[in-house]
Amino acid sequence: MKFKEALLVVDVQNDFTPKGALAVPKGDEIIPALNKYIKLFSANKLPVFATRDWHPKETKHFKQFGGVWPPHCIQNTKGARFHPALKLPTEAILLYKGMDPGKDSYSAFQALDANGAELLMLLNILGVEDVYIGGLATDYCVKFSAIDAVKNGIRAHVLLDAIKGVNMRPSDSESALKEMLSWGAKTQTFDNVSKRIKRKGAR
Repeated sequence: MKFKEALLVVDVQNDFTPKGALAVPKGDEIIPALNKYIKLFSANKLPVFATRDWHPKETKHFKQFGGVWPPHCIQNTKGARFHPALKLPTEAILLYKGMDPGKDSYSAFQALDANGAELLMLLNILGVEDVYIGGLATDYCVKFSAIDAVKNGIRAHVLLDAIKGVNMRPSDSESALKEMLSWGAKTQTFDNVSKRIKRKGAR
């Protein structure tokens, strides 16, 4: 069976939510919305992908090795686990990124599944043409994932009610959205996505 749509949940991990090592302000507040999307896609038998940062202890991504970020989402730590309130289905396809100590790897398109397959390969195998993106953070991993989707011929839909930004500068999330739109990404909210998927499912 070929699937035209897929959900991409980006980096909803303990270290990116309040009290985490690199907390996105109010990052946990999008989880109920993400769970609604997950339930919608699962109920319609559409693929659900979930990325997670999976950094080694030493990586140029971290400040002490030349990067800009404090240590976070280190492999096999509590901080790298998905937030406990996130209700991923058992059939969710998990993707790991940031494992190369020489790269930042913000985009989900730099992530690999447990068998070493890249996201683009998996999307192509499944026949996915539209990917709906929510998670953390708007101004980094969501942004780069959406732009890379468009670059690779996949229509990107950014879920406005299911994203939060780091906002090192107050305007970062707004600027990120403008950049994603300039590349051709679209913005969506749950009601629009629900109607779209249910309409297609009825065909």
